Amino acid sequence: MNKNLNNDSCACCTTCETLPVVETSDSSGCSCGPDCCETTNEPKIEKRQVEIDFLYLDLSICTRCQGADTVLDEALAEVSNVFAATGVEVHVNKVNVINEALALKHHFVSSPTIRINGRDIQLEVKETLCESCGDLCGDEVDCREWLYQGETYNVPPKAMIIEALLKAVYSNDQPLQESHDYVLPENLKRFYSSMEKKAE
Repeated sequence: MNKNLNNDSCACCTTCETLPVVETSDSSGCSCGPDCCETTNEPKIEKRQVEIDFLYLDLSICTRCQGADTVLDEALAEVSNVFAATGVEVHVNKVNVINEALALKHHFVSSPTIRINGRDIQLEVKETLCESCGDLCGDEVDCREWLYQGETYNVPPKAMIIEALLKAVYSNDQPLQESHDYVLPENLKRFYSSMEKKAE
């Protein structure tokens, strides 16, 4: 069997010296012969866009908003490798809904809210008295509670957000269409009114 006289120029393997000398080379520069240096072509992955909206009243005082913000970041960090490998690009919009105009623009129903591709991850809105936001505006204000696997939480569990992310990306569910005109909830009206009075 012929020795490969050009072994020094091929750093891709250590078995080249036992292969016949050939004149052709592949795109990697190897001239060892067939089956020496197999190259795998990674499949081209079509990029998919995912829009996440995090809507909240306050991050300076409200413990529920702060908790939801932190858990959302943690959930995104945990699924980031899977999304990167499958061509998913995530865009996160964090919006401080500080007045009625913004609430109307975003159809804000409860604080905090997490939407994925326009779909609220908790369609049924349940609220309880939030002392943090009450201290902020000087009035009684309710904030969202989260129901997951039969339990109620003041902060959405990380598993709940991850589950919603994976379902939104890898299932064929279509975004829900609103069946009625948006009306600003009385709870939020009270909060914004109290904040305006406090500012005066």
